[in-house]
Amino acid sequence: MSIKIAGMGWVTPLGTSLQEVYDGITLGTRAAIGELANPVSGVKHPYIPIPKGVADAVGRNPRLRRSSSISYYTATAGLAALENAEITMDAPTAERTAVIFAITSGGVIYSRKFYETIVNQGANAASPLLFPETVYNAPASHLSALLGITGMSYTLVGDASVGISALKFAEQLLESEAVDQCVVVGGEEVDWVLCEAYRKLRLTSPRGMILAEGAAALVLKREGSLTLERIHDGIPFFTRKEADPAIQQVVEEMVPGADLVVSSANGTFIDALEAKALAKQNLPVVYPKQSLGEAQGASALMQTIHAALALQRQSLKAVAVSCLGLNQQASGVRISARL
Repeated sequence: MSIKIAGMGWVTPLGTSLQEVYDGITLGTRAAIGELANPVSGVKHPYIPIPKGVADAVGRNPRLRRSSSISYYTATAGLAALENAEITMDAPTAERTAVIFAITSGGVIYSRKFYETIVNQGANAASPLLFPETVYNAPASHLSALLGITGMSYTLVGDASVGISALKFAEQLLESEAVDQCVVVGGEEVDWVLCEAYRKLRLTSPRGMILAEGAAALVLKREGSLTLERIHDGIPFFTRKEADPAIQQVVEEMVPGADLVVSSANGTFIDALEAKALAKQNLPVVYPKQSLGEAQGASALMQTIHAALALQRQSLKAVAVSCLGLNQQASGVRISARL
């Protein structure tokens, strides 16, 4: 059974409008770069933030009043996708809806603050208000509560390909007929400690990969105008040498016959490996991460939304998303306008 895209929403450094962000990526517009500094060493790290105020509306809900940015972004994108799908949540609808959350780094801001307090002042000084926001499934929990979902809420943790894994899981749930729709959402926030970790791994630089904040969400159903023809199972790899044949296989299985490819190139070793695999296909390629940065758990879903919008706005039959993560798997998805 092919599953359908019924709704989309995102919170990106270029804004939240589907049309305006899509146009910005297509035109090569680059989001503004900010700086985060290590307060001890003074070392400054570039990152791409979400503009202030973009997701503040959800903060009026008492549940989210003390939440971290990642939960604001996730809730805003998820609610926007449901609105785009013209779905109004009530008790019967919530009972037949699943939330699937994709994440890589999680609530790093509150996690750093929480454990920083323990290190500097001792365990008794740690804030119990911060701790719930340090767990990976906090954003999914908040979104599920806002929607009245008390049953199916899942959090998948992985590299930047984890959004594709979340789509695959949604496909399985819909095929089982356990639910009528899945809200698949990925979100990330950025803190200086995260930037420093990636810098020590030699993965970030002002001219290379720049970490970004944001969230993206899709509502998947059995009916809709855009079809997820195939969601790749993913090919794991453990070294960069193994990543090369992994992405080549994904491209060979997902790309032929497509009219456009949405790339996961982010300024790291991924770029050369993916370009090598795509060179044989001789297709136009678009690079969202050049505009939006590397939003990790949200990135693959941002790529997927861009692919879906390309189908809606151009005379295309199929668009492929190529996704190579930094340390886990190569994967991809193929979307078509066929019903």
